[in-house]
Amino acid sequence: MSDLSQKRLCKKCLLYDFPQAQYFTHLYEYIDSLDDDRKVDEIEYDKRLNICIACEDYFQGMCRICGCFVELRAIIGENECAAPNKKW
Repeated sequence: MSDLSQKRLCKKCLLYDFPQAQYFTHLYEYIDSLDDDRKVDEIEYDKRLNICIACEDYFQGMCRICGCFVELRAIIGENECAAPNKKW
């Protein structure tokens, strides 16, 4: 194996490998670690999440269009809705 392929080896990168709900902890830790200048304010974040939750393509915290966790997608200011008609 080359050095590059060894560096890419991930021992726990699939969600089902994590104990139940631990991957949500990692998601929230990642969100918290983002620089504030990359995040939208709390009002905009709540607005985006409410739009996602009401969307027909929302399923258990994920977007069926792009497969993202909506909480992560919605917090980052430069992101937009994945739907063709861009709901936010």
